[in-house]
Amino acid sequence: MSGDKNPSSFTIGNTAQEKGLDYVPECYVVSPSKSSSSGTEKARIPTIDMSRLRMNGNKRSIAIEELGEACRHRGFFQVVNHGISQSILDEALAMALGFFDLPSEEKLKFKSNDVYNPVRYGTSLKDGADKVQFWRVFLKHYAHPLDAWIDSWPHNPPQYREKMGKYCAQVRNLALELMGMIIESLRISPNRLTPKMDRGMQIMAVNCYPPCPKPEMALGLPPHSDYTCLTIILQSSTGLEILDTDDGNWKMVPELHGALQVHIGDHFEVMSNGVYKSVVHRATLNSEKTRISIASLHSLGMDDKMETANELIDEQNPKRYKESSFRDFLDFLANNDIADGKHFIDTLKI
Repeated sequence: MSGDKNPSSFTIGNTAQEKGLDYVPECYVVSPSKSSSSGTEKARIPTIDMSRLRMNGNKRSIAIEELGEACRHRGFFQVVNHGISQSILDEALAMALGFFDLPSEEKLKFKSNDVYNPVRYGTSLKDGADKVQFWRVFLKHYAHPLDAWIDSWPHNPPQYREKMGKYCAQVRNLALELMGMIIESLRISPNRLTPKMDRGMQIMAVNCYPPCPKPEMALGLPPHSDYTCLTIILQSSTGLEILDTDDGNWKMVPELHGALQVHIGDHFEVMSNGVYKSVVHRATLNSEKTRISIASLHSLGMDDKMETANELIDEQNPKRYKESSFRDFLDFLANNDIADGKHFIDTLKI
């Protein structure tokens, strides 16, 4: 079948993952070296207890050091005791699943391949344009300021705006708190950055990975790092894998009930002059059930440039990165295929 080979045959609304095909078309198949493995080892993920970071004195200092070590070594950690109730987490996941369960015509109201569009429904990475297709359906929408964007979000399911909006507001507060603590762990002045982060962007990437008949043959998302300062992930089940830089192997992020996963993004790697690394990760698939992942992506404003902190530049540690903005990332995304292994962070290295 020609449709098996031609990605343009699988346009939004007609993709294999939306149709629930019982086979994996050729254009979804990734090379064995890039595919997922059912025997993937579990990652050893640092767990950051927010209640310790909110203490005073020596206990807080130790917790800040542990946070810095997690950013330095893994670029990834899980947070517990974060203060967002389990009911709010569960309701956000339920609203996401409810949206993807809607009839196609309802979802296709938000169909867009324009990476600059503040609200868009799509598939794979760039629907129809990807050389390799990915077994993913997504809804992306801007979320800050919430009152400026919420009326452009889906109004179905009926409580989507209310329940997802509540989660967005609380996870943004958590992100701002964490970003401030990460800056503190680098021992640099927050004065220049904090106001920019306060007025920065928040984008929700609501991802759906339907069951795949041959999950070992395809991926939900290819290896990539996030452009952000910080990304916070809420997922319904396991499927997120991170690249272990110690041994070069993929490791599955284990399930920890109630925890949220936190990625260091490219812009914090730039700010830290490479002391903290953005984590390379991917989304794997399963054959049994739909997996939902809600990523809250936090960066500076659209045209605010992230640059390396002056305190982290000296003769022994020269500046390693060019400055960049969220718009620069969108330009990169519009003109590159990240499935080819192109990474935004590589374009910033001096």
